[in-house]
Amino acid sequence: MVARWIAQLIVSSGSVVARAFTQALRNEMQAMSAARRAAAERAANSSTVDETIKANTSTGLSLDEAMQILNIQDINDLDAVKKNYDHLFQVNDKKIGGSFYIQSKVVRAKERLEMEMNNQTPNSTDAKTDV
Repeated sequence: MVARWIAQLIVSSGSVVARAFTQALRNEMQAMSAARRAAAERAANSSTVDETIKANTSTGLSLDEAMQILNIQDINDLDAVKKNYDHLFQVNDKKIGGSFYIQSKVVRAKERLEMEMNNQTPNSTDAKTDV
């Protein structure tokens, strides 16, 4: 009698595990197909995505983070970028009790914004070839 209950318990728990496994496989297959579709969409915009990823990786900051660190709204406002950078760099100088970590974040934020500005600016040499 006890052996029968144990056998029933093993069979029923085995079927539960099998159903859970097949459901997990289905979910994984759906996730893989969604990832394939997303990769295909990114491939269409690969040049802009690659430049953004390269800039984010080299500085360790996204464009939004850099704008927040330097407290600016428009990256094309060079005066505001320079003014905020100079102020934050001087305020966080280690000689006057500032933080070297924050000072380095300010430098990285300025570098990230400069990269973005360089990516947005068209090549001026291409425009002057007809002159």
